[in-house]
Amino acid sequence: MEIAGSRSMRRHANKKVGMPPGSMIYVGDGSPSPTTVSLMDYTETEVMEKTGVTLEECMPLRDSPSVTWLNFSGLADVETIKRLGEVFGLHPLVLEDILHIGQRPKLEQYDRYVYLVVKMLYRGDNGEDNGKEVTYEQLSIVLGKNYVLTFQEREGDVFTNIRERIRNNKGRLRRSGPDYLVYSILDMVVDNYFPALERVGDRVEDIEERMSDDPEPEVLSDIYRLKREVLFLRKSIWPAREVVGAMMRQDIELVAPSTTTYLRDVYDHSIQVMDVVETYTDMLSELTDVYMSMVSNRMNEIMKTLTIIATIFIPLTFIVGLYGMNFTYMPELTSRYAYPAVLLGMTTIAMVMLLYFRRKGWL
Repeated sequence: MEIAGSRSMRRHANKKVGMPPGSMIYVGDGSPSPTTVSLMDYTETEVMEKTGVTLEECMPLRDSPSVTWLNFSGLADVETIKRLGEVFGLHPLVLEDILHIGQRPKLEQYDRYVYLVVKMLYRGDNGEDNGKEVTYEQLSIVLGKNYVLTFQEREGDVFTNIRERIRNNKGRLRRSGPDYLVYSILDMVVDNYFPALERVGDRVEDIEERMSDDPEPEVLSDIYRLKREVLFLRKSIWPAREVVGAMMRQDIELVAPSTTTYLRDVYDHSIQVMDVVETYTDMLSELTDVYMSMVSNRMNEIMKTLTIIATIFIPLTFIVGLYGMNFTYMPELTSRYAYPAVLLGMTTIAMVMLLYFRRKGWL
């Protein structure tokens, strides 16, 4: 996941400066991924599945009694997305938001459909940082009377189990409408937050272990970096809970009352996810305080040691300074044992001072 999420969003917004509302332009990091379209059309008794379909193949299914699920992976083909919007009657601002990946999770209700935006989180199984990074992408969902449209930034998602349940006719999916499919998608998105957050938890534990020894300055940088990531996760997950809550509370004709019951479960899971995020936020704040305390204590120990050494040498410096004045009439200068006696006296003074410091608890 990009650490500087807010900077990324500002860059995205800058690309649209001066353009009229509804402009069909991809707004994201780098070049968009190639667009591939997959189709699943099903009823309780049969299912049809295709990959790489064209928009012309999908048009006859728009008004069919079956449930049609069109999934767009990649946002490079702006023209196809525009034509899709014309076929399904999507508002230009909805199409604009689909191509603008910096959207905040939200729900918007229109006359014939509902538009939702959520963030999908992944555990980074490869790449830098040995798979510890959490990556994300924007998922746009359009719920219609008998269809569901999903738009992803790139190939790959967390919906493998949903597709398997449709193929094998398991659960309620084949017997329910498109609103239940949207519920299943939201449920899978929210449930996948947990393994993604486990990666964050692993990194928090790694920092704790590194702090149990002598912490290095790099630890503080890692803590601040992880705090920024958790903050960005919070900004992505918190509105997702609002989206699910809005589907439950608002009077949406496309969402059946029976589906609302299942949405409560997703809402409960989103609250659990937020609890985990808040826990990590508190832990990282505590780790920051612990690190600063450890550094301060270590500095205090160093200063105490240096102060004790300097204190011991104060009387010794006085003695050698006294006998370094080179006066002619100094009785000890002519004594045979004056030099070893002075060294013995200096050693005795140092030992007495160390013993005194120990009894006072300063050592």
